[in-house]
Amino acid sequence: MEAVLDIDRLCVRRSGKLVLNNLTLEILGARVTGLLGASGSGKSTLMRCMVGVQRIDSGTITIMGISAGAKELRRKVGYVSQSPAVYLDLTVLENLDYFRSIFSLPYSRLREVVDTVSLAGTQKQLVSSLSGGQRARLSLAIALLPSPSLLVLDEPTVGLDPLLREELWNYFHELAKQGCTLIVSSHVMDEAERCDDLVLLRDGKIMFHSTPATLKASTETDNLDSAFLALAKRAKSEF
Repeated sequence: MEAVLDIDRLCVRRSGKLVLNNLTLEILGARVTGLLGASGSGKSTLMRCMVGVQRIDSGTITIMGISAGAKELRRKVGYVSQSPAVYLDLTVLENLDYFRSIFSLPYSRLREVVDTVSLAGTQKQLVSSLSGGQRARLSLAIALLPSPSLLVLDEPTVGLDPLLREELWNYFHELAKQGCTLIVSSHVMDEAERCDDLVLLRDGKIMFHSTPATLKASTETDNLDSAFLALAKRAKSEF
């Protein structure tokens, strides 16, 4: 498999602080890669770099050979931030139809994404009346509209019930089977187990990048909670 995303010696400062420190990373296509790390580790900043909305100080980041943020990638990269990017004074359907028109997509695409994220029955509701989890699902539906090749999801299942989380993760892997590359940040260890690959950040640097099975083997543990703890202790002692 070829790399879809290639990051080389990336450095980012925010408010004078070095948030990403000479970070180099290669993400393979058609896989679900989990991005994990404690608060302040640089996960959200790295994701913003991937979609081209974060100013970088040095280094490069390319997606399918094109510089992140380029016009050519607008239809190919989908992004769901932690804060739902939706219009509160519009209905669910009006939000979706607005973005559908931007991408010049057929109206039938609305029904497909509504069903995918289990928002059927809410189309006529104002977004301001939705729960936090419903707003998060609407943001995901909007990102899915153009059928992106790369989908960057910043904690997409926060606040969702276990059944819907299960359905979404099954859908994420179905997308990967269809050729989509997904990068999903999370702080929930059972979700890390669902990923094909894991990237663990600490203080803007990569502590680990491989499969969940490799992580457990390298730390001689039988679960990811113990593996992450062992890895963090090892990194702290080396520091």
